[in-house]
Amino acid sequence: MYKDKRYTSISLFIGFFICFLCLQNCEPNSQEKTITLSPKTDSNYYVGSARCQNCHAKEYADWQTSDHYLAMQTVNDSSVLGDFNNSHFSSDQVKNHFYKREQKYYLSTEEITGLKNDYELKFVFGYYPLQQYLIATEGGRLQSTRVSWNSRDKKWFHQYSGQQILPNDWLHWTGNSQNWNTMCASCHSTNFKKNYDVETDTYKSTFSEINVSCESCHGAGAKHLAYIELESFKKGERTKNSGLFYAKDKNNQLQLNTCASCHSRKADISADPMYSSEIMDDLIPELISNEHYFADGQINDEDYEYGSFTQSKMFHNKVKCSDCHNPHSGKLKKTGNDLCLSCHKPDYNSEKHHFHKGKGESTQCVNCHMPQKTFMGNDHRRDHSFRIPRPDQSIVYKTPNVCNSCHTGKSPAWAAEKIKSWYGTKRAYHFSDDLLPGSLLNEQSESQLIKLIADTSQPEIARATAVYYLGNVITEKSGNTLLNYLNDEKAMVRYQIYRSLENFPPEFWIQIANVGFKDKVRAVRIAAADLYHRIGSENVPSKFKSAYFSADSENKNYLRYQRDFAIGNVMLADYHLQEKDYKNAVIHYLRGLKKDSLMNYARFNLSAAYSSLNNNKEAVKVLHDAAITDPKNDRTYYNLALLMYEMGDQSAALANFKKAYDLHSQNSDLYYNYGLALQQNGKFLEAEKVLLKGLILFSNSIKLNYALSYFYMQNQDLIKAKHYAQSLYRLDPQNPDYQKLYTQFGLK
Repeated sequence: MYKDKRYTSISLFIGFFICFLCLQNCEPNSQEKTITLSPKTDSNYYVGSARCQNCHAKEYADWQTSDHYLAMQTVNDSSVLGDFNNSHFSSDQVKNHFYKREQKYYLSTEEITGLKNDYELKFVFGYYPLQQYLIATEGGRLQSTRVSWNSRDKKWFHQYSGQQILPNDWLHWTGNSQNWNTMCASCHSTNFKKNYDVETDTYKSTFSEINVSCESCHGAGAKHLAYIELESFKKGERTKNSGLFYAKDKNNQLQLNTCASCHSRKADISADPMYSSEIMDDLIPELISNEHYFADGQINDEDYEYGSFTQSKMFHNKVKCSDCHNPHSGKLKKTGNDLCLSCHKPDYNSEKHHFHKGKGESTQCVNCHMPQKTFMGNDHRRDHSFRIPRPDQSIVYKTPNVCNSCHTGKSPAWAAEKIKSWYGTKRAYHFSDDLLPGSLLNEQSESQLIKLIADTSQPEIARATAVYYLGNVITEKSGNTLLNYLNDEKAMVRYQIYRSLENFPPEFWIQIANVGFKDKVRAVRIAAADLYHRIGSENVPSKFKSAYFSADSENKNYLRYQRDFAIGNVMLADYHLQEKDYKNAVIHYLRGLKKDSLMNYARFNLSAAYSSLNNNKEAVKVLHDAAITDPKNDRTYYNLALLMYEMGDQSAALANFKKAYDLHSQNSDLYYNYGLALQQNGKFLEAEKVLLKGLILFSNSIKLNYALSYFYMQNQDLIKAKHYAQSLYRLDPQNPDYQKLYTQFGLK
């Protein structure tokens, strides 16, 4: 009844550039040896960064100047940057008082509700351009305060300025989104284990080192220490990576995989990473769809670097993170345009290329090719897609462009004409030329999305995003295109195909899509199992059941791993709802709502679960709660109408249908069901109006064309009835349910 949503793990705290340590004296030679360790040292474990400095003094010294080193620290006089000298700061009706007492640091905060508490600060989080503070609360939680110290401007500020965030909000500083254990620690500390107990909703989290240390990027170091004690090493023989997960490699994807675990917007698959060469064995990166990015792929939300960089020509020309960044200090290797000129011709650093005079900000490469956005109130981050400005796209699709970011008084049309006068009338093809019109999901979208998917020279993440959009174009051609790429070379494309097939009827893919159960990549196996789980294991073809159950076990483990997130509980609840395990579905929906009381999506499905348990009283109550939480959500009233109709309360059903209708619902099923309900209650003029309005919004709706044909037949208007029967025949000629209608009007 309801479409499942996938969880995306979103770190809302400071992102640091995690790359790798280049172990110069551990480089492999042409005669690589296999490492053989004594039984005493066979189990790998974390040894601590202090063990690295003897051999890697330069790298160790650089690291101590990095954001990684300062990612998290205990509270003391040297680590705390904020003003705790009895200072006060108020924002959005919340009062804050910062003070010290007996060498300890405290925050006193008074909420909008009037509740006032004093908290001791336990850790500092980050240092520049802002520093946050962590407070220990019940259940082993560490929570990040909503007010942060602006270490650039030396003042307190509220990251969510202008928002009045109440204590029941997921974004409140005591809520799930500001929880260190869930949202931050894995990228700010080394060897972090969250150790979440779902039954008690508590944590016993641990880490090997408080900050981002050498082993965060390289993996546990015990095997490496054993390796350098081998006689073969002392004689000068070398083995690739020398017992570490990652040391040095020319493959930019492998290096990026190391960085991506923290520098991507993604979902982690498991507490036990596989450390393979395929990133989707361990995490699922967010697509560059218009949900979190602008529709052309530019950053919009807090998207980090992976999704942008993998779009870029830089990445596809084998540029690595460490080509620009010192991997240990995190700092740029050169400043200004000198960094770009490490690879690019000097002509690019001239007026004949950028057409701006002087040597000011307008002549800096990054300001045209890496526009920046501000996150967390004052953290300016640059888009790593390295794109050429396209004001011509801004005219049509309202996407941003850097020209108008500076020339705010000018129009995109003015900027586009300037580009033409400088560089000619023709723009080089970019995947956004197809992705942008494809994102509109109109009649022209299908062909351009199919074109982009077929172009294997384009970035994997762009092609996968095209697959995502195509999954919302429910036609036979779109469906066949998805099935044709089930064996695509790129895992992200294959993964998204399974997610997109969720929108197509099972009979379309049930005999074909099973190849995913044995895919070589874990995320793809999970998506394939999840697709088939929706139809029940009893409907999986018998010869594929063994592979299905194996893949579904990975799927279930993935879902269980997410249970400390609000949406993670909802994902698992959806899983139980699909297999008709309604009691467990209710348990996990309630757990999700306890963590995020504003999550109405969970209420919709919780109501369905209660209804399936014949507990309509609770089902109705849940939907009334949803209406209180978000009175403008048409889905709430639509679901209430269906439930009331099922309970035999026709009057209440019609009243709720009307509420959803008056909110200009974009749900085609509303117009279909409301129209039929009105018709059954003898309100023919209103029924006709609703059905026609629905068809204006959804001209290719099979249900609405059928409903209108049936409506006019009942009202003896056979001319109009035939018109809609003809439209229905064009859309769905083979459907056995409509054959009698087609015969009646001579359409066969």
